[in-house]
Amino acid sequence: MVRTVAVGTDGSGTADKAVEFAIELAARYEARIVFISAYVPAREPRAEQERADAPENVQWSTNPAGDVDATLRACEERAEQKGLRWASEAREGDPAKILVQLAESNDADVLVIGNKGMQRRMLGSVPNTVTHTAPCSVMIVKTT
Repeated sequence: MVRTVAVGTDGSGTADKAVEFAIELAARYEARIVFISAYVPAREPRAEQERADAPENVQWSTNPAGDVDATLRACEERAEQKGLRWASEAREGDPAKILVQLAESNDADVLVIGNKGMQRRMLGSVPNTVTHTAPCSVMIVKTT
């Protein structure tokens, strides 16, 4: 039984596809949905310039916490429109580690993530790391 669906989001267009999938999954099972995100805050006033100069697939990682909060609020509104119970949380740190930690702390039965759009690392992608370390089932949504 699926009681809690967690979904990682970074506000990107590809992550939005994972959020939509997770919302539909939660609605199907009448489950609670938890929107989770990781971030590395940038110091102002450099934040805007750093984000503009960064490659598109890592721009989200320099978002100030306020941008992450706005992303989560938009997800919450979508869940409310579907009549879902929801929660959201963001933490500073490595995306793969944070997604796994937040899925675990929220007792997620399944963690939904996109296959692209999150920060890549030299030794493996976020989805790869998450699938090997998550305490629950992982659904990787084709977002490209």
